[in-house]
Amino acid sequence: MSITTRFAPSPTGHLHLGHAAAALFAWRAARAAGGRFLLRLEDIDPTRCRAEFADAILEDLAWLGLDWDGQMRVQSAHLPEYAATLATLRARGLLYPCFCTRAAIARELADSANAPHAPDGAPLYPGTCRGRDPAEGAALVATGTPHAWRLDMARAVAMVGPLDWNEAGHGRIVADPASFGDIVLARRETPASYHLCVTHDDAAQAVTLVTRGEDLRPATAVHRLLQTLMGWPAPDYAHHRVLIGPEGKRLSKRDGAASLRGLRAAGLSPAQVRRMAEIS
Repeated sequence: MSITTRFAPSPTGHLHLGHAAAALFAWRAARAAGGRFLLRLEDIDPTRCRAEFADAILEDLAWLGLDWDGQMRVQSAHLPEYAATLATLRARGLLYPCFCTRAAIARELADSANAPHAPDGAPLYPGTCRGRDPAEGAALVATGTPHAWRLDMARAVAMVGPLDWNEAGHGRIVADPASFGDIVLARRETPASYHLCVTHDDAAQAVTLVTRGEDLRPATAVHRLLQTLMGWPAPDYAHHRVLIGPEGKRLSKRDGAASLRGLRAAGLSPAQVRRMAEIS
């Protein structure tokens, strides 16, 4: 059976070895099976994404020797689709407006002796706005009061029942989206969250195998919930190990990981960089 994988970087900086490892893993999985390898640009955050980095991504992937099928999907060109998904969830009573600032949430959590955390390490939202009168919330939204849209996790989980996913090499994995609490699906500055966009686009692009770093494995529980709520197909998943830098931390743009273009400028060949990015 043919498979479809994807590589979905954000144009917030230049690609580094960790990106190369993820792209190669997905590309090889597709090509080995005679399948399709897709490219997606996750540029939904206008405050951090830049056109020059988007151009650099295409250049770096081509230099690395990777090809992709079809046209690259650019998330910022599909905002109405994400808005329609949010409207559907809102109409089903699964979203509520949250007017808490990040600072206010942090203060509330600081006052808690043992604030619970989600599987990804983030502190759980305490539910401050969940019980707000809907009419009051609607009035605040109508007057332009800054807000985010949160998923009523308890209601969503009750609606879909038990969830799991198929993990390559491991079989069925039980999903526990409730452990993430009431996640944000949209903010004023970011019209749709990573969780919403990635699940929407995997369905829209008919991705059958999601390959990504093992650090994102916990988020799969949230994605399975959204897929089920929206009636989207459930792809298989393959979470691979991530490359670690000399300080024992995952390679990241924030920590100044060596970029592919920096390695190229230093005289390394595509074959050498591919070997350095080997994770399989």
